[in-house]
Amino acid sequence: VTKQMALVLEAIFVVGPALTFRIRQNPQNMTAEDVTEKAGEKEPLCLSVCLSVCLSVCLSVCLEGSSGLVLTLVSMACVGGVVVVALTIACLRHHAQQPASGKLGLGPEGGPETHFDYQELCRQHMAAKTSLSRQEAVGVGAGGRRGTDTSRVSSVSSQFSDGPQHSPSSHSSTPSWSEEPAQSKMDISTGHMILAYMEDHLKNKDRLMKEWKALCSYQAEPSAVTVAQSESHLEKNRCPEFLPYDHSRVKLKADSNSTKEDYINASIIIDHDPRLPAYIATQGPLEHTIADFWQMVWENGCTVIVMMTALVEDGETQCVRYWPDEGSSLYHIYEVNLVSEHIWCKDFLVRSFYLKNVQTQETRTLTQFHLLSWPANGIPTSTRPLLDFRRKVNRCYRGRSCPIIVHCSDGTGRTGTYILIDMVLNRMAKGVKEIDIAATLEHIRDQRPSLVHTKDQFEFALTAVAEEVNAILKALPQ
Repeated sequence: VTKQMALVLEAIFVVGPALTFRIRQNPQNMTAEDVTEKAGEKEPLCLSVCLSVCLSVCLSVCLEGSSGLVLTLVSMACVGGVVVVALTIACLRHHAQQPASGKLGLGPEGGPETHFDYQELCRQHMAAKTSLSRQEAVGVGAGGRRGTDTSRVSSVSSQFSDGPQHSPSSHSSTPSWSEEPAQSKMDISTGHMILAYMEDHLKNKDRLMKEWKALCSYQAEPSAVTVAQSESHLEKNRCPEFLPYDHSRVKLKADSNSTKEDYINASIIIDHDPRLPAYIATQGPLEHTIADFWQMVWENGCTVIVMMTALVEDGETQCVRYWPDEGSSLYHIYEVNLVSEHIWCKDFLVRSFYLKNVQTQETRTLTQFHLLSWPANGIPTSTRPLLDFRRKVNRCYRGRSCPIIVHCSDGTGRTGTYILIDMVLNRMAKGVKEIDIAATLEHIRDQRPSLVHTKDQFEFALTAVAEEVNAILKALPQ
């Protein structure tokens, strides 16, 4: 290479028989052909153009003679082709990945805004799936109703915010039993002691019978029911033998009552604080006491109703429908709107109501939990549906200071059994170390007679408590 050519050539590389260089811009305007001629080669030279990453043009000069020309051309063509294909694929992948990560926020480079978009997309997708599965789950209403009831089923109100995390199956009586019970302060040793006591109680039938007989002979004091037995109130009682005590009965505001009376067949049930009643135990409303029932709901600020009976059982009316079948109904000064009716499983359903006082124009929302699987004459075949039902109620009620309204038909047997189970389990969850179910039953019977009406119901309550304690123990850290 002459001195003049050295000024023109840039980046000379020699690899084997090949000389690779780049032509600089030069005042002589020399081209690749000029450089080749000046190289002084006798044989014609092979010039090839290569594409590099920086898109510069490289000229390769083959120093072999004509005998190696074909082999050189083929080799360089193969190498060049591989390089071009590899670079093309790499570029395409880079550009394809960049917009995807930018839109969906897949990784930290997406930033908070794109990550939010991705989360919103996921939420919309899951909401669509949940809505579809709920529509498929809806099948049978209360008392086996189909058709019109399911056409107006909608999601449960916002009060039931801890409600369905998974869409339940209408064919399963315990769709959510795998869910863990609510957080409990019960320690493991106390739980095992309570469980051992319960199991011994259930195995020792003689002990259970003696305890039940003692409970039957127990007499509350005071026990007067004179207000309930007055002639003007007799027609307001579903069963004349199950009446509220005078000292613990619910008193309505007579001025707001359609009959100007303060009586309703309902009892205040306290746990430990008289200022904060835990429950209102009452009978299923009669046709002419529906307005009284909603007045009681309104005046006590209740947001949860637990209904333990079907409307009709074995051809006998257990409770009238005290809510509108659809739309709204006016009961004296209380307008009740049925917002939603959600069939949770074959054992119970949930209704949401919008309650309005037309005199004051105030409005409230409340939720009714309706258990369908407890027969009037007997007990359920399993405790699990009831325990699952109770968990749902407590998730809705958690943190409220108002009493839960519990009713069946007469407001004693099934009503008392539910209250007994719930009160005992709530005490355990708060960390109480000494539990006496018989004494607890006497405590609630001091406030309403005949709660837990049969020995079978008492034994059922013991079994339910034992089973829930066992579930709580399994959920606690070992």
